[in-house]
Amino acid sequence: MSEETFTPDWLALREPVDHRSRAADLVAPLAEWWGSRPSRHVLDLGSGTGSNLRYLAPRLPGEQVWTLMDRDAALLDQATGEDGAVGGARAVGGAGAVGGAAGEDRAGGGTSRLPGVVRVERVCGELDREGLALIPEADLVTASALLDLVSREWLERLVTTCRAAGSAVLLALSWDGTMTWYDPDADDALIAEAVRDHQLRDKGMGPALGPAAAPAAQGAFRAAGFETRIRPSPWRLRTDDASLAHALIDGWAGAASEQRPADTSLIRDWAERRHSTVETCFELEVGHLDLLALPPKPSAS
Repeated sequence: MSEETFTPDWLALREPVDHRSRAADLVAPLAEWWGSRPSRHVLDLGSGTGSNLRYLAPRLPGEQVWTLMDRDAALLDQATGEDGAVGGARAVGGAGAVGGAAGEDRAGGGTSRLPGVVRVERVCGELDREGLALIPEADLVTASALLDLVSREWLERLVTTCRAAGSAVLLALSWDGTMTWYDPDADDALIAEAVRDHQLRDKGMGPALGPAAAPAAQGAFRAAGFETRIRPSPWRLRTDDASLAHALIDGWAGAASEQRPADTSLIRDWAERRHSTVETCFELEVGHLDLLALPPKPSAS
């Protein structure tokens, strides 16, 4: 999809915070809808090492088949480790459609030690090709920490494809553009503004939605007839989360410096002060939103 890359260390660092921050009250209406489905196939877009699988699978009733899709084959390989998600790879090449197209090598999936998960498959591909092409196979399309990176055009294609397939959608942990320190610094606002602007850069599919992503997605799904619910899912970081906070400071400082190179010295000084804050006692809230969209019921014939 883009030049955006995520390391296994970063994904491992954020996973426990992601899991405790997610809007748990969205699971019940999803599980109720899910229980009425004759088939139960989940497509996880931008799956990384399988954090979304580990969170959601134990909370959904019944047997499940999962497809993990990511552009990074190395991350997908790590989704077959001790977490229990063991599957065969489906290496999808070229721009052909998934499902027997030329250039596709589709291997058998594997079993899983996660409760309810009977099969996990992996697809290495791009969101705007393989990701959208896999949706007709899915009862549920889900993603975590992805929506703010995609373009409006891709979002509209996602909505159209999910509407045609009758798929439900759960999009978790989309950044809402806020970062709030309990002990404010004079340059916090400048850093936040620069990071928000940086988030809007083209990630390979056109300008990214950035902090507007979750409300934009809710509007698009609602306009297509979906029943939508949106909930806050903020990271609330304290002393035990110092390692993640340090990584965030470095990431924010890097993005802000790219966006405002003339302010690099000021941004570096801010980062040093914030690293010192984290070494003592701190509280930091990073705003996110979770969105559930349930498809309209089929019309009676």
